[in-house]
Amino acid sequence: MRNAVAVVALAALLTGCSSGTPGAGSQESGSPGSGSATGTSAPGSTGSSGTNPTDTTVRPPVSISEQKPVVPPDATPVPGDKVNATSLSDLYRAEAYVFGDGRDVEVFGLGGNCKEARAEVTAESAQVVQITLVTVTKQPPGTMCTHEVRQVPLTVRLSAPLGDRQLALDVREEMG
Repeated sequence: MRNAVAVVALAALLTGCSSGTPGAGSQESGSPGSGSATGTSAPGSTGSSGTNPTDTTVRPPVSISEQKPVVPPDATPVPGDKVNATSLSDLYRAEAYVFGDGRDVEVFGLGGNCKEARAEVTAESAQVVQITLVTVTKQPPGTMCTHEVRQVPLTVRLSAPLGDRQLALDVREEMG
C-alpha cells in the first residue's frame, strides 16, 4: 500500500511539474522504487503544507554547499575535546579556531539564499565560553527561497583569551 501511495505521489509530482520547460519534472533514474524521491519529511515537520492533510508534495531536503574552510592563516584549531557541540545538528561544523591574541574565535554558522548567519558570545566564565550560532531567515513577501545553505565562517571576540577553557556551541533560529 505504501508503494502505491509513493507511486501516485510521484506521478502527481511529475505530472504537475511538466510545464513544458526542458527537464522540468524529469528525473534521471527516477523510476518508482529507485529511491530518488522518498516523500519523507524533516524531523519535526508534518510533511504537508498544514492546510491539506492529503497533500503529497515531495519537499527537497536541505543541502549543504561543500566548500573548503576559510580559516585565518595564523589560526590554531581548538582541540576536539575542548569543543562541546552536542546541541548542533549534522549541518553544522563542530570545530573552532583561535587566532590573533587568543581572544578571536572563528566558528561556522549556516547561511545562504534567504538566510543570514551570525555568532554571539552568550556566556563567558573562567571554565567555559558559550557561543551561539544564529541563523536569521529573511524572506521578502512574495519571494521563493531555496533550502540551500552553506557553512559561513564567523568570528567572535572574547573578553579574555580562550586558553584552556571549554568552548560550548549552541544554535538559535530567528525570523527577520
